[in-house]
Amino acid sequence: MDDLYWHLVDFLQAFAAGLLVGGTYGLMCVGLGIIFGVMRVVNFAHGDFMMLGMYAAFYLVTGFGVLAFLGPYAGPIAGAVLAGPIVFAIGWLLHKFLISRVTGARVVAAEAEGHYAQIILTLGIALVLANGGLILFGSTPLSVQTPLSRESWEIGPVFLNQARAVGFIMAVICALGLYLFLTRTNLGKALRAAADNPTAAAYVGIDVDRAHRLAFGLGVGITGVAGGLFAMSQSFQPYIGFDFVIVMYAGVVLGGMGSILGAFWGGLTIGLVQQMSTLILPYQLQNTAIFVVFLVIVFFRPQGMFGRVWERT
Repeated sequence: MDDLYWHLVDFLQAFAAGLLVGGTYGLMCVGLGIIFGVMRVVNFAHGDFMMLGMYAAFYLVTGFGVLAFLGPYAGPIAGAVLAGPIVFAIGWLLHKFLISRVTGARVVAAEAEGHYAQIILTLGIALVLANGGLILFGSTPLSVQTPLSRESWEIGPVFLNQARAVGFIMAVICALGLYLFLTRTNLGKALRAAADNPTAAAYVGIDVDRAHRLAFGLGVGITGVAGGLFAMSQSFQPYIGFDFVIVMYAGVVLGGMGSILGAFWGGLTIGLVQQMSTLILPYQLQNTAIFVVFLVIVFFRPQGMFGRVWERT
């Protein structure tokens, strides 16, 4: 009976950890899902925008001490939230001067050619951001200093890391707020119209290029917030984006390409599988478990959990 009890405790602990990590994964996947859903762009630089969010939160809280007056508990949370607008501004500028050249209404008629240029451009941006980060920030691993990362809440036999728990709560709030923005506001409806049919949207007066710029900024900005939340519970360096971009794409595909709700659930699924796989597999095989589950779900439901089957006419 004792063995069964401790096995149950291990299961609950892994489930709780997976849920908390998966919430922040879900927020990252939502950011990527917005960009693909509206722009139909596969953004290979997405993980590096998350890295920028981590460094933005670090310098706001620890590096320059801008938010030190909020204290060691509220400061890191505010830093993560404020990292979003900073990364949003960077994404807005990159789209305006670079990405808009190979996306938007001008390449709708030449879809294949546009995709080739988009892939090369986003890969190039990823390399510039990662190596530029190495030059500016150095290679020393950093983290946002907060007591939250060293303290836990005890719920029965389960311990919830406070930094991850706060990250989960903030991720759910941000994802819900974004969902309400896209479904309840005129600007959000304009983004959805530009995603569904750019040509028809342009005919009714929607500026498709501006909608795409906003979608790209929102996508990378929300991922910057996720990066700031992750920075409270783990160390990071300029090349960390590559470690997460595969997880993001797996989550978006699992949830269904173009589905914001599906992207969040896909990220949540990735977090659960990653943490619970440690019950039976070595830590080094976490990603293997993720892709086994990924392949199984895609085999039986190619459109993802919340995606729709599209027929080409």
